[in-house]
Amino acid sequence: MKRLVLPLTLLFSMIGAAHAFDGDAAAGKEKATTCVACHGTDGNSPIDIYPKIAGQHAEYLYKQLQDYKQAMQTGGERGRSNAVMFGMVAGLSDQDMRDLSAYFASQSMSAGTTPEHALERGQQLYRSGDAERGIPACIACHGPRGAGTSLSGFPRISFQHAPYLIETLKEFRSGARANDMNGMMRDIARKMTDEDIEMVSLYLGGLH
Repeated sequence: MKRLVLPLTLLFSMIGAAHAFDGDAAAGKEKATTCVACHGTDGNSPIDIYPKIAGQHAEYLYKQLQDYKQAMQTGGERGRSNAVMFGMVAGLSDQDMRDLSAYFASQSMSAGTTPEHALERGQQLYRSGDAERGIPACIACHGPRGAGTSLSGFPRISFQHAPYLIETLKEFRSGARANDMNGMMRDIARKMTDEDIEMVSLYLGGLH
């Protein structure tokens, strides 16, 4: 019975933290003018090297903004490094980050498509992984529709731009991006070939 105490305590604390998110979407909309050039007015980026952030979990967006600022302040020793985003977060307060996250989370992500040639292999990797090479199924964390969960910190990845996902997975693989939970994505990406990364990224674009 004692073994259940810590997991249950952790679970309840996570639920409390998730419910405590207090961003103001209306205020965030007013503050989002500098985000438009890369992410679009509603978070659906018109440029496929930048992520769609519409409909993404507010807690996840907030964490990324925090991580960008932390990397800026520590010279990249901690957090998430990105020269473009450093300039964007430099003047943001904690409440600004919460408001922006709440606004973009309240929007709807536009649907994407999956090219025919990526369907079979992409679906196999997403749903089953590759046991022989130790690659786990993406569905285990991100769910059958790629929606992730705000409670666990797993982002929504369905409908995302493939070029952005490809670059992100390669950054995890090389270690250039290191703000993933417990190094999970780095461990997985290191086992993936360029083809694996491309196929699963293309598949996710149209995952319903």
